[in-house]
Amino acid sequence: MVFSCSQDELDIQDNFPFEVKVMPVRDEITNGETIEIRVTIERTGDFSDTEYFIRYFQYDGQGVLQYYDEPPYLPNDLYPLASEQFRLYYTSTSDETQSFDIWISDNFGNEKKLSFQFSNGD
Repeated sequence: MVFSCSQDELDIQDNFPFEVKVMPVRDEITNGETIEIRVTIERTGDFSDTEYFIRYFQYDGQGVLQYYDEPPYLPNDLYPLASEQFRLYYTSTSDETQSFDIWISDNFGNEKKLSFQFSNGD
C-alpha cells in the first residue's frame, strides 16, 4: 500500500462556530420583578478545549443580570460560563423600558449577540 498526501501538516479543525438558542421570555416587566432567561449553546463540532464567556451591556433602563444565584454581572465585563445550558436572571430596578444585549463568545473569537427589550408592565 502506498499513501500520498499533498500537505506536510495535517489540517486539524479546533475552531467550531456555535449557535445560541433562547427559550421565549415575556416582553413586560415591573420594577423589582425577575425574569428567567434559559439559554443553550449548540456546538457545530466538539473540541474539548473550547471555553465560553458571557458579557452584557444595558443601554435603556436599569436592572441587574446574573447567572443562577451568583453575584450580578457588571456591564461589559467578561465572565466564564460553566456549562453550555444555563439560566440567567434579569431583575428590573426601574419603571421604564429596559433594553440590553448579551454576547456569548468562545476562546476562538466566535461571538453571538442576543438582544432583549422589556416594557414596563405597570
